[in-house]
Amino acid sequence: MTNKTILNSAHRELGARMVDFGGWDMPVNYGSQIDEHHYVRQSVGMFDVSHMTVVDINGLEAKAYLQHLLANDVAKLTRQGKALYSCMLNEKAGIIDDLIVYFLDEQNYRLVVNASTRDKDIAWLEQQAEDFDVTINEKPTLAMIAVQGPKARQKVCPLLPERLGLAAAEIKPFSACWHGEWFVGRTGYTGEDGFEIILPEDKAEGFWKQLISVGVHPCGLGARDTLRLEAGMNLYGQDMDESKHPIESGLNWTVAWEPGVRNFVGKQALLSIKEQANSDKFVGLILEDKGVLRGHQTVVLDDGSRGEITSGGYSPTMERSIAFARVPANIGKTCKIDIRGKLKVARVVKPCFVRRGEVQI
Repeated sequence: MTNKTILNSAHRELGARMVDFGGWDMPVNYGSQIDEHHYVRQSVGMFDVSHMTVVDINGLEAKAYLQHLLANDVAKLTRQGKALYSCMLNEKAGIIDDLIVYFLDEQNYRLVVNASTRDKDIAWLEQQAEDFDVTINEKPTLAMIAVQGPKARQKVCPLLPERLGLAAAEIKPFSACWHGEWFVGRTGYTGEDGFEIILPEDKAEGFWKQLISVGVHPCGLGARDTLRLEAGMNLYGQDMDESKHPIESGLNWTVAWEPGVRNFVGKQALLSIKEQANSDKFVGLILEDKGVLRGHQTVVLDDGSRGEITSGGYSPTMERSIAFARVPANIGKTCKIDIRGKLKVARVVKPCFVRRGEVQI
């Protein structure tokens, strides 16, 4: 049976085209996907992300537990509300999931994990918690709305409960504030400024409609995908999964190697991989010829060795075809892409194409 978020009927009232997304009935667009993309880059748009899983970690050993569980180090979080992006690895250093962790205090943290990995994530969290004095508390009655774009703060803050609206106007990027069950993180998945707002389900539809009334445009999964691709943000299940480790997924920067005494799950396997120094490389591509880059297309290097595109598509901001690819480490400044049997030239770049409305390449 397909799951539905609390905003499902609101999407249908707006005429959204609905699709199955990891077992959830979600809007892919409300009209023009390209327009929705530009709303976020140039003004403000919003996404229903209530399918994401919110999990609170509470207890005397919450910090020690998360230092063991995550490849990044929550000891970096010393200011209340500060957030951290991390991978959660298995013993072989494969990526179980990527997530955001928020520091509430030394004994309380909040995780936001992917919807498609919910069941295995919860099972893993509980398994790893057996030796720690912590409780794992999933929050299934909370909804989540992401409001993104250069006008996000201007539109959102006046609509929040008064005390929270004032606090949200002042929080720094990758930080959060909260009041009661309302929780506002200045985070997102688009490369633009904005908020991810966690709120009680019974308040979600009213808040969604308030946002529409002040000119925030509803956007679907299609625009969310082109925005995150432009911003150089990985998608779980395409750019990484349990068969891939952070180094070959462009996520080495999320691994806290110091202090060396911290022994997180997957560390020993990752150290062995790092010492071998023969991992594939994760790169960005810009197609120089005509065509469209898509996932699973073959990348051909000058020496004949091969890699694979993990995510690809048309960039509405750049008006070019772009992609992420996992390739041999000896790749040069250009390569060729096998598109329907024809080799097309692509330029190799750092996998971040657009941030804050500006082309980075």
